[in-house]
Amino acid sequence: MSSPLDELKSLYSEVDQQTSRLVEIHGPRLVCRRGCSMCCVDDLTVFEVEAQNIRQSHPQLLQTAVPHAAGACAFLDGDGACRIYEDRPYVCRTQGLPLRWLEEEESGDFVELRDICPLNDEGDVEPIEELPEDECWSIGPTEERLARLQLQFGEGKLTRIPLRSLFQRDAE
Repeated sequence: MSSPLDELKSLYSEVDQQTSRLVEIHGPRLVCRRGCSMCCVDDLTVFEVEAQNIRQSHPQLLQTAVPHAAGACAFLDGDGACRIYEDRPYVCRTQGLPLRWLEEEESGDFVELRDICPLNDEGDVEPIEELPEDECWSIGPTEERLARLQLQFGEGKLTRIPLRSLFQRDAE
């Protein structure tokens, strides 16, 4: 049986494959590139299983580096690039893409909502409301799978960890 961290890496690989298809479809509208960090906000939290993956993969960085100044993700470098890109959390792997999810209304009916980074919704592009479902990242199934991994890893607890707290040194 594989460990939760092995399963997390498998999940990341699947997410990367699926998002690469969406990047191909939406390439002309996506302005996200190395150094684009508008979505890289401070106060992000991740499940403990994702935090442990970062701890295992980047112990030197966490021990000796300082987090990015407050206001932006602690893992950004001075140029706005991610210092843990290959091991970035799930939420970071889907940012910038057209997102869709279902939300339950008070009536019990479900309504579909969509969102996209404002930078990727400028110019002569098809409105995200008109995109076919399969051209959007559907929020829900992957998050449920990630939560199950966390429950397995965290002995039944859905513990979340602030990314900034992974650093052993404070921003100077």
